[in-house]
Amino acid sequence: MESEDKQVKQKLEVLDILKEAVTIYVKNINFIIFNLLTSLPFFCVMVYFEILLQKTMVETPEILNHLDVYDKYYWHRFERYHFNQNSNDRSFSKDYLPYLIQLGFIYLVPLHVLELCSAAVTMDLASKLRSEENKISLKQMFQKSIGISTMKGTLITSLYMLFLSNCILLAFPWIVNICYMLYMFFGCDIFFAVICCLALAKLLLMYSEWSAIWNMSIVISVLEGAYGVRALGVSYFFSRGNQERGLLLMLVFFTLGLCLRVSCFSFGFYEGGYGIFLQIGLFCVLNTLKWLSCMVYFYDCKERKVEKKVAEEAGKDLESASSKTFSLNTK
Repeated sequence: MESEDKQVKQKLEVLDILKEAVTIYVKNINFIIFNLLTSLPFFCVMVYFEILLQKTMVETPEILNHLDVYDKYYWHRFERYHFNQNSNDRSFSKDYLPYLIQLGFIYLVPLHVLELCSAAVTMDLASKLRSEENKISLKQMFQKSIGISTMKGTLITSLYMLFLSNCILLAFPWIVNICYMLYMFFGCDIFFAVICCLALAKLLLMYSEWSAIWNMSIVISVLEGAYGVRALGVSYFFSRGNQERGLLLMLVFFTLGLCLRVSCFSFGFYEGGYGIFLQIGLFCVLNTLKWLSCMVYFYDCKERKVEKKVAEEAGKDLESASSKTFSLNTK
């Protein structure tokens, strides 16, 4: 009974995973310095990306006003609302499209690669600190950094993850667009608002659950050396039976990131000053804690699978032993 109780205590819930991730981050000052230095390129690109993103969000009504999609097909159904009288002097293809292309390129290429490199280096070092009890100096941290071959394999896995996640993300505006068109045809504000909210909530839950699997595949590529489809398969195997924990874990970081971004957007940090640097600094710390939590989550899921396999083998051995004892007694 005592051994069973110990095994139960070792199984971490979401709050325990977050606590362990924070403990790994704060208990070694060299690790914090190493993480800040390795995250510096990601921090710089993220500052520029966030300023551009928030400015684009401010101008979203004007951008939609220039698309003229609904004027071409549904002009007889409703009247358009002009958000800005001066927007008629601007062109979507000349004034807005280059910024949108630039925003997408930064997100898909430099930002994704730099975030991946920072996450891979951080998780690789955190796993070593976990086994070596924090007896690594700052110089040794750089010397024992992740290998190029592992980084290449992790990049391959991240491409699969990027493709799958973007396919899901594209469904969000599609659902909003469909609900908006239904509203234009049939009206009923509250009814279609509820349908839209329920559809977006369901899609968010699916995205969060699958994000836990995709993020764990990155952890597996860094720590276990499995890449691409194989890493995704192993991640799915370890996630079976733990989907609820993975979902809640991803929702926690999604909510924290959203609250941070919305609060900074409402204060207008993108307009200038030091506020944007504070926002991105907090975002980088939150991003590091997310990947550390994914690492702890992976180790816990792996331990659960091992314990289950050992218990099943012990049960089979016990059954075979009891059958042999029974046959001897009958003889």
